[in-house]
Amino acid sequence: MLADIEQIGRNPRTGGYRRDAWSPADMQLREWFTHQAVTRGLTSHEDRNGNLWAWWGDPAADGPGLVTGSHLDSVREGGAFDGPLGVASAFQAIDLLRGDGFRPDRPIAVACFTDEEGARFGVPCIGSRLLTGVLDPSRARGLADDEGLCLDEVLRGQGRDPGGLGRDDETLAHIGVFVELHVEQGRALQAPVGVASAIWPHGRWRFDFRGTADHAGTTALEDRDDPMLAYARAVLAARLQAETHGVRATFGKVRVEPGNANAIPSLVTAWLDARGPETAAVRRLVEELSHGVEVTEESWTPEVVFDDVLRLRVACAAGFDGHPAPILPTAAGHDAGILASAGVPTAMLFVRNPTGVSHAPGEFAEPADCVSGVVALAAVLADLTGGGA
Repeated sequence: MLADIEQIGRNPRTGGYRRDAWSPADMQLREWFTHQAVTRGLTSHEDRNGNLWAWWGDPAADGPGLVTGSHLDSVREGGAFDGPLGVASAFQAIDLLRGDGFRPDRPIAVACFTDEEGARFGVPCIGSRLLTGVLDPSRARGLADDEGLCLDEVLRGQGRDPGGLGRDDETLAHIGVFVELHVEQGRALQAPVGVASAIWPHGRWRFDFRGTADHAGTTALEDRDDPMLAYARAVLAARLQAETHGVRATFGKVRVEPGNANAIPSLVTAWLDARGPETAAVRRLVEELSHGVEVTEESWTPEVVFDDVLRLRVACAAGFDGHPAPILPTAAGHDAGILASAGVPTAMLFVRNPTGVSHAPGEFAEPADCVSGVVALAAVLADLTGGGA
């Protein structure tokens, strides 16, 4: 299944992917998702926030179901597994259950949440944040991409109604439990499959460093008001403060205006990603970096600790040779964290990543481990839906 989509949005030079939300690549992936649902006889639809659903059974008639899946968009120059592995594994797990003659006692769905990475509009997990009401729809409609296109006009261009964005209680009522399978994004997992215990608190902040544009050659150094210097100092300070506070801080995106190679810039806008095991430490780092500069918090996700009882049940179901799957925290954000924070019983499975590389072309999972992930996910779905052959 992953081979079927491996060329969609792929940069042939680097091997990385660009699958921005609502881009041509994303639209192709949406068609692929619908095709996978239709060929399996699943009932598919897109909700008013752009999230995709494929149901085995009827949640309206048979009560809230068990939902699994992930996302199909990517960071820019990202890897092939972050997101798509969870969607493909969800379909494969249903195939495995059906092949064994399993009949669930409650509906099962595959979900694909829109714009999980936030690569285009700057806010991660837009689909799940809108679904749960965490993201205000008026703010969402006004989010702009690098070309200045607002989400509102992008949706209209794709034939969607942006007026429908917002908390969707009808869809939420159909989600009894959510289980997301995802490639592990570090080297902490040594077994083929693991289970998440928690997600670190994390956020994104926009820093605006203002100065005065002038000629790069004729302006004396002492006469310059160069915002690039303030930005450079902030990058170095972020690294030092991260080490001091035991957190992680990254300036991963920067925009310079007016952007001339032979001119001092008038504005440097940079985005900080900060996360760590403790909320207070992350907040303290951002506060220390904010002195003398305009800072806007663009997103914040509090710490998520997954339900103990569900987590242990999933670990037991996903284990091998009579041993529960190992349990570990993650520093990466996921739609699972948004749903858990909204009160949806949620668990996560991880598939081993031998390189530890993620959000880059080198992201990888062994085929055998991916198969182990499908087997584990199928066992979890069977256990949580309580059906039989």
